[in-house]
Amino acid sequence: MKLGFRDGVLYDENRSNWDADGPRPISWSLWYPTADDARESDTAERSWFQKAAIARDAPIRPAARPYPLVLLSHGTGGSAAGLEWLARRLVDRGFAALGVSHHGNTGIEPYRAEGFACLWERAPDLSYMLDRHDDWLGDLSGHIDTTRVFAAGFSAGAYSVMLLLGAVARFSQFEPSRMKPGGARGPREFPDLADHIPTLLRTSEVFRDSWSRMSKSYRDERIKAALVCAPGRSVLGFSEESLKAVEAPALILVGDADRAAPAEECSAWLHARLKRSALKIFGGGLGHYVFVPEGSALGLAFAAELFTDPPGIERAAVHDEIADLSAALFEDMDISAMV
Repeated sequence: MKLGFRDGVLYDENRSNWDADGPRPISWSLWYPTADDARESDTAERSWFQKAAIARDAPIRPAARPYPLVLLSHGTGGSAAGLEWLARRLVDRGFAALGVSHHGNTGIEPYRAEGFACLWERAPDLSYMLDRHDDWLGDLSGHIDTTRVFAAGFSAGAYSVMLLLGAVARFSQFEPSRMKPGGARGPREFPDLADHIPTLLRTSEVFRDSWSRMSKSYRDERIKAALVCAPGRSVLGFSEESLKAVEAPALILVGDADRAAPAEECSAWLHARLKRSALKIFGGGLGHYVFVPEGSALGLAFAAELFTDPPGIERAAVHDEIADLSAALFEDMDISAMV
């Protein structure tokens, strides 16, 4: 079986882009099973990531039942391509996977303080893709089941999928009133984020509108379960009452040496407040970036720290285990829904 791939852009007319001159763009990437004789092309050129060959726009491989769908949400400043490693493994296990690149918070366009501060805007991107499934399915309609839907997210993407399960934000991690002297004022990719927020609140109507939606519920009952990889300190802004009310199961995965999202401070905190969650802490000195792809020669040359693991750790083997664990969760929920 080979890996089918399609991509495109949709526009959410109900939300503005950060420049206030058009609708919010949602760039999407879809991975799905295709036939063994599909024509492949190499996608690894000029990428920091190792990627599998794809069969672009190929017909989908017929199956007895439509493939269940997994929505993917990338980490801070990343893109849908950063979860290609998980998407192709899920395809191998009988799923289709749809990732989006979140406007203003993605490496496929210039970084925007608005996109980094207003993380709650990411969840509606994923729900919008389900609402508008006819626009990206095309001739795949009837082969991918948009009623059997799961979600997976890494870091800020973990925050996104928790919103879809029903978590509700009480505050934003980097709002200036919460900054401590000498403490971090933004993530690695946007280290002075907190300093931009007061100006944006004064000058940007789009930002003020989004900021006012911080504590809205973004629960999407179509999401049956979620894989939550290395959730960061942003999840500490969720109301505990909303977490206790989450019904869908969540599998929380994190490395024991994650300094960006310490396991006890973030993942264990979240796990303790969910009634249907499981927590696995990977040992061996694994850090935050074990959840990003293996690096290409280009990636290793420019950002070796993202792609280097402790001696004895094979990132591909960790990725295989993550895919097995998540597929088992999703399959269990899929079977339960049919009973």
